[in-house]
Amino acid sequence: MTRSFPGVLPFRKGAPRPEDDTVHDTTRPRLGERIMAAVNRDPRTAPHGTRNDALLAVVLAAAAVCAGLFIDDGRRPDALGWTLLVAAHVPLVWRRRRPLLVLAATTALIAPYHAVDNNHAAPTLVAYVALYTVAVTGRPLRTVLTGAVVLSVSMTVMLTINAHRALELLQTSGWIIAVLFCGIDVRYYRQYVASIVERAVRAERTREEEARRRVAEERLRIARDLHDLLAHSITLIGVQTSVAAHVLAADPERLDRETVAKALDDIAETCRTARGELRTTLEVLREHGPQDTRGPLPGLDGLPDLVAAARLAGARVEQDLRIRTDPPPAVGAAAYRIVQEALTNAVRHAGPAPAVRIGLYDEPGALRVSVTDDGTGPVPGGTPSGRPVSTTTSHCRP
Repeated sequence: MTRSFPGVLPFRKGAPRPEDDTVHDTTRPRLGERIMAAVNRDPRTAPHGTRNDALLAVVLAAAAVCAGLFIDDGRRPDALGWTLLVAAHVPLVWRRRRPLLVLAATTALIAPYHAVDNNHAAPTLVAYVALYTVAVTGRPLRTVLTGAVVLSVSMTVMLTINAHRALELLQTSGWIIAVLFCGIDVRYYRQYVASIVERAVRAERTREEEARRRVAEERLRIARDLHDLLAHSITLIGVQTSVAAHVLAADPERLDRETVAKALDDIAETCRTARGELRTTLEVLREHGPQDTRGPLPGLDGLPDLVAAARLAGARVEQDLRIRTDPPPAVGAAAYRIVQEALTNAVRHAGPAPAVRIGLYDEPGALRVSVTDDGTGPVPGGTPSGRPVSTTTSHCRP
């Protein structure tokens, strides 16, 4: 990482330069971290796999040559033996792509090498690497069957040479089994790490989807609140304006200034209340906090203001509140909006001076909201029916 400080002009050639202000971040992963990353990574998708396998083949071939020269385990290889020994390392370059074919080719080259009683320790590493690759990239059943075949072929070749050699191979076959089970264990470990990463990615995706869902719900709630607020306020303003207009037009000679002033004051108060609620509702859109932060929710404590506003608009409102405990905020907000919408409809459509009854009752696991009125509606010449014309009953559940 290189960070340059702005405002520093370049220096002329040959001019003395001050101390370098550039910060170089040379932090590199530690050796243990690089080793664990290599173990966790799928060998078939690792970068530069062919190049790394070619280097591995060269290193193992050099180790095999050293073992053939300095380890006394059979006779020293002749020209054919050296050729077979070195050629057995060439297929390792493609071990990630075709592990079974690489194991078959390696076995086909090692078998005649052992058949003429060459140094038996030299090709051990290349055989183990081929077996490990098959175990770490294949299914366990295939690995076990492959190990059984390789061990059987090795025993057959050794029996053609010397029964004592075959017995020694049988005694040291535990190394072959250990290599196979090591590959199987590494395979399961990589699958476990991959499943953890997949679950983490899925959880992150779920959190993002949940955040988007909450944002959408919050926007819908704000839109609904704005609709209810504006509809309620505009209805009250319309009713109060009609009262003022009626007073002005009824008898200009006997102008009731007090009634006109009260209607205008009510309009101004409604506008101020609506402006305050609008500011409070939209305040959530200006916040830069978490996306799931909910805005302020109205509650049952705002019902007296709704009742007072409806009474100013000419409605006769009665309340019957039987609430023993405070409901959850979401339930209180739903009840508030239901009462607000019902009062707005009553003032707008129930005719002059409607009688409205508001009832809130506690029920097991729910809050029952009932709003009724006895208005006749805006039909000219209508008469009261003596029973509720408009009824709103809802159950709000947490």
